[in-house]
Amino acid sequence: MHYKTAKANISEQKTLRKELRNHATPAEAVLWKMLKGRQAGGFKFRRQQGIGPFVLDFYCAELRLGIELDGSSHDYKYEYDEQRSTFLYEQKIHVIRFTNEQVWANIDAVVGEIVGMCKKMADNLPGEM
Repeated sequence: MHYKTAKANISEQKTLRKELRNHATPAEAVLWKMLKGRQAGGFKFRRQQGIGPFVLDFYCAELRLGIELDGSSHDYKYEYDEQRSTFLYEQKIHVIRFTNEQVWANIDAVVGEIVGMCKKMADNLPGEM
């Protein structure tokens, strides 16, 4: 599949997105508890959001901000991660990455960094949110 624009949640990914949600890693599950329901600074996040041919762990549509947790599933997938990063950059989607170890070591710091980035990005949006 080749996409010029970032179609969200394409139907071909529906089963994959559902499986990813139902089989979240423990670190994803812990971070999701902190992000869901606008708990992180009032910003709305979705989990396992399809963007073109890729699926982001967490996504804030209003800010075009993706959050990725990198664990063992990303080991040795450098070419895939590079293609993904390039595609998302071209779509003007900013992605911040954390390791599972960062989530386990200090979840509050991870959420604080996410909220800080959200506030910074929201301040730079034209008009009011």
